[in-house]
Amino acid sequence: MLEQSKQIDMSITISDFWDSNYYNHPPLTAEMVSTAEKTLNAKLPDLLIVLLTIQNGGYTRGFAFPMVQKTKSAENHIPVSELFGIVTDKNIITAQNILESECISEEWGLPEKQILLAGDGHWWITLDYRKGNIPGVRWFDVEFGEDMHIANSFDEFIAGLVPGDEFVDD
Repeated sequence: MLEQSKQIDMSITISDFWDSNYYNHPPLTAEMVSTAEKTLNAKLPDLLIVLLTIQNGGYTRGFAFPMVQKTKSAENHIPVSELFGIVTDKNIITAQNILESECISEEWGLPEKQILLAGDGHWWITLDYRKGNIPGVRWFDVEFGEDMHIANSFDEFIAGLVPGDEFVDD
């Protein structure tokens, strides 16, 4: 397991990743991770578990992932203002739960084997397991039919994040 104080990309530390836990997700437990991995039929990236152990999903401090390829949302980046958590208690209502990935993917017409990390229905950032057990990270814009590779792994994705204020929204 990674240490919580480990530096990411020289500008972001894991301990400074999170902002608000708006939906008041409960703290992550090993049992919740096990349930999620069984339900999703996938091994979740270790770094994702580290981040969710600090705060089980919610809003980040406002990051962006620089993109060479333009999206309909922005010229040169994608926003990373949230990261979904793992909520196994069915009594907790939240819009940020990776356990809803299959249902939401079907509803929005996403490809199979996607675990949702962030999004609002019109766009999604996902862990893409279509090529095997180690997921890449993808961007989908359902409204505009975009399906773009972001990073080869979750670690690469997180390492590539920069403060969102480095970009001016279009």
